Amino acid sequence: MGRDPRYDILFEPIAIGPVTARNRFYQVPHCNGMGYRYPRATAAMRAMKAEGGWSVVCTEECEIHPSGDVSPHVEARLWDDRDIPIQAAMAAAVHEHGALAGVELAHNGLSAGNLYSREVPLAPSHNVVLGSQRDPVQARAMDRSDIRAFRRWHREAALRARRAGFDIVYVYAGHNLTLPMHFLSRRFNRRTDEYGGSLENRVRLLRELIEETKEAVGDTCAVAVRFAVDELLGASGIECEGEGREVVEILAELPDLWDVNLSEWDNDSQTSRFAKEGYQEPFVAFVKRITSKPVVGVGRFTSPDAMVGQVRRGVLDFIGAARPSIADPFLPKKVEEGRLEDIRECIGCNICVSGDFRHVPIRCTQNPTMGEEWRRGWHPERIAPKRTDDAVLVVGAGPAGLECARALGRRGYPVTLAEARQDLGGRVTDESGLPGLAEWARVRDYREQQLLQLPSVEVYRASRMTASDVLELGAARVVLAVGSRWRRDGVGHEQSEPIPIGAGARVFTPEDIVARGAVPGPVLVFDDDHYYLGGVIAQMLRDRGLDVTLVTPAVQVSHWTHNTMEQYRVQSRLMTSGVHIVVRHNLVGIEDGSVRLECGYTHRAVIRACESVVLVTSRLPEEDLYQDLQASQVALDRAGIRTVDRIGDCLAPSTIAAAVYAGHRYAQCLDEPQCEGGGFRREMPGLDNFSA
Repeated sequence: MGRDPRYDILFEPIAIGPVTARNRFYQVPHCNGMGYRYPRATAAMRAMKAEGGWSVVCTEECEIHPSGDVSPHVEARLWDDRDIPIQAAMAAAVHEHGALAGVELAHNGLSAGNLYSREVPLAPSHNVVLGSQRDPVQARAMDRSDIRAFRRWHREAALRARRAGFDIVYVYAGHNLTLPMHFLSRRFNRRTDEYGGSLENRVRLLRELIEETKEAVGDTCAVAVRFAVDELLGASGIECEGEGREVVEILAELPDLWDVNLSEWDNDSQTSRFAKEGYQEPFVAFVKRITSKPVVGVGRFTSPDAMVGQVRRGVLDFIGAARPSIADPFLPKKVEEGRLEDIRECIGCNICVSGDFRHVPIRCTQNPTMGEEWRRGWHPERIAPKRTDDAVLVVGAGPAGLECARALGRRGYPVTLAEARQDLGGRVTDESGLPGLAEWARVRDYREQQLLQLPSVEVYRASRMTASDVLELGAARVVLAVGSRWRRDGVGHEQSEPIPIGAGARVFTPEDIVARGAVPGPVLVFDDDHYYLGGVIAQMLRDRGLDVTLVTPAVQVSHWTHNTMEQYRVQSRLMTSGVHIVVRHNLVGIEDGSVRLECGYTHRAVIRACESVVLVTSRLPEEDLYQDLQASQVALDRAGIRTVDRIGDCLAPSTIAAAVYAGHRYAQCLDEPQCEGGGFRREMPGLDNFSA
């Protein structure tokens, strides 16, 4: 099977200044939670993108100086020459597969608290340091000598980048994160000298950085500008029909490439709950009409037809991707080889972003090998062949069971996948029917389609397995992936003991809501889970016309979704749709027609009327089948069953990403001795010339 001619345009080479990209697939800079701390893992992860066909593969933010230290976030660094070997390893790994390597030089200005370096933060004008932690720290206004020093640091970092082997060097003015953008912003630049006031003055620093970077490395390296054309703040911020356009007009022909997007990061990387594929086009489409230089932009592109449309309509020259390149590093090759059905499409859940926010290596719901390329030696498209002819029975076709069966089938094991329901997908099927979560069904759809291509895998629907059924089948390996159920007693983060529930009280779980749809109102949703589901359930019930109150012990609705950059949008949508929100209150009692709440600060009791209560607190694993099978080792031996294992939610309920990972890990590790004792490599710090 070969490439569909409709997509030929995506594989045209494009010149970027002195270098040439082999096609239009461009992995824009994205964070990964590994950075300077896990350099081998970072290099292997980026190399996988290059192997998968991306013509340009960029770093994450690369700090250029200790005064722009974004700790505890773990980014790349080029503070001095000692950092060059780490970055050179990444560039070399990318070059090995024929791609260009790009580096996003960054000084985070008043977005950097300098918690490690303890340097005083820098800004155009005196200002508090930005960030979600609200640190009681201020940045000092830079004087002219500071500006000269910053320009020198940037030039020196560009030279280090060239020595490290990078082909594209970024000047970064985006996401409200860096000094060049802070100087552009009227909100943060209150200077009265030649670097403040008019837009021409505020753009001066960005112009100087581009010119000086080109002078330093432009003979061999392309110089790219990453610029946020709109901040979605109206007249108080940069707008694509205002100063965003004017900046591009002023600098139009100066860089070798424009990388354009929205600011802040939560606008640039919106989840699928709030933005669909290509959502940035209305903001960035003007750029190509102003400049002759190539333009790259993003929009969570997964459809080759949408990509072609961007190019043919003159919106973009390069199809930029962060999250789609994470979900499927081999997306370009699959388009090139005519294997569109094999594309592992991004679902837009932003679990990848949570790694950076939690300061741990990246992970992905769709791609369980992401971040494990070096650590475990996993490849997204290749897997070791089976070591034995053991037959495997996988019970449960939710995210863990589907991935386990798929990966085992790829290894060549004979697999029977038994699902109690007619539909596959388990919780993914249930939850993808809720407001905003439709694209999450891709987790099921990709794996279901892949199973059709595996002759060694048999799928049985509407086949609820009992212990007797398992014993009768007699597979050598039994894997239980039967999921979990939401608790009806209210035990969760805040409530370690069951909530008292009176006779006649109408209490429901999320499974009940999915199955029933409507419940008697008014409804109180108690969210002690703090991820997405409590807010989604409240939204669905409100959309059906019910009077809904969402109560949470946290200080905000869906508090954990700060890590997926959607908390603001979740709470905003609930409030505008008319959901009543009560924060920092615990649910301590449920009666027929009312509930008893307790303030988390004063412990004062509040009685609130409601007809129905939905508890979104925690889950219990489905353990009955496991316990039944464990009841008789003699019966297992007689049936020839060597092992019975639990994976995913039926072992320990967690995220969908964790369930997919669990299924993949079981398949990777079956009969593999290197998986014992943790089964992954660690990057150990060196102690060069150490003396006590």
